Amino acid sequence: MVAFRPIASGAVTARLADIAAQAGVSEATVSRVLNGKPGVSATTRESVLAALDLLGYERPVRLRQRSAGLVGLITPELDNPIFPAFAQIIGQALTRQGYTPVLATQTPGGSTEDELVEMLVERGVAGIIFVSGLHADCTADMERYARLQGQGVPFVLINGFTEKVNAPFVSPDDRGAMRLAVTHLAALGHRRIGLAVGQKRFVPVRRKIEGFVTSMSEVLGMAEDEALELVQHSLFTLEGGQAAASALIADGCTAVVCASDMMALGAIRAARQLGLSVPDDVSVVGFDDSPLIAFTDPPLTTIRQPVTAMGQAAVNALLEEVGGTPAPHSEFVFLPELVVRGSTAAGPTGQNAPLPAQPTGQQTTSQKTTRTAHDPTCG
Repeated sequence: MVAFRPIASGAVTARLADIAAQAGVSEATVSRVLNGKPGVSATTRESVLAALDLLGYERPVRLRQRSAGLVGLITPELDNPIFPAFAQIIGQALTRQGYTPVLATQTPGGSTEDELVEMLVERGVAGIIFVSGLHADCTADMERYARLQGQGVPFVLINGFTEKVNAPFVSPDDRGAMRLAVTHLAALGHRRIGLAVGQKRFVPVRRKIEGFVTSMSEVLGMAEDEALELVQHSLFTLEGGQAAASALIADGCTAVVCASDMMALGAIRAARQLGLSVPDDVSVVGFDDSPLIAFTDPPLTTIRQPVTAMGQAAVNALLEEVGGTPAPHSEFVFLPELVVRGSTAAGPTGQNAPLPAQPTGQQTTSQKTTRTAHDPTCG
């Protein structure tokens, strides 16, 4: 009998019944596959190996050369619903192409990104997709990705472009997203609009700030220094959004744009704790359009991150690399969409003066390629 252990620490003997149930075959068939016996079709053999992978067990050494169909997916913690959404879309796209996704999630106090990469490489993955990883942190050492390339492992990075890594990137248009939000709120009569974002060392944060400041200038004629005073840095959590929004509301903001839907829910909580109503007293705009966010109270106006298009593009780019056609060092940028719901309403100034035409925001599947040399994001 062959013994296995899961990705998590601690040796555990695999139960043939579990693997058989997952693969939809008999225990005898599982035993024949694991022990390299003949008399099993190629399709059945792959089903058993896929079941082994999905249950988190290591393959026997003699079978690991068959792991070319594994693709690693590294995400941050799954508390933010946007990351499970990415995992689902990417996993489905990989499965349709015959690959088995292996989800590796970072948790507080758990494995680091480097440790997860090492684990995936040891398991012989064909490639790795990173979602909002260290590549998005301007203070991180990007040599880790050069080392990964040196090991011959293709990878694609989502959310967080840097010219220091020679790989395909997939991103939403963070600057364009801020213009959608600011223009929408300005059209409702808001003039003092705040921005609640994460720490400035992250690429998406820098882009959002740049888009916010530019939009406040072009749409409302606000000076750059004045707009920057309306930016509050915090954590990408409900509590972080609450803290940032409390400060912005105290500073006279009648509307708050948040860098995530979780932060936006915190902003709504902050307004209510101050005795204010959303949207009557304070308007709130989120970012992501996470699952179920349309059913909050009030339903959240948000910037929809085109998760489906971005996830499919990441899979396509990775499989091209796996197939021997390296993608250029470029960024595929997807335009977001403004989804207006119940958390935004007319501001205190009533009917506003004429403003520039509002972008339509109906472009979630459009994409463009931007060469790295023209976007010194972490400069």
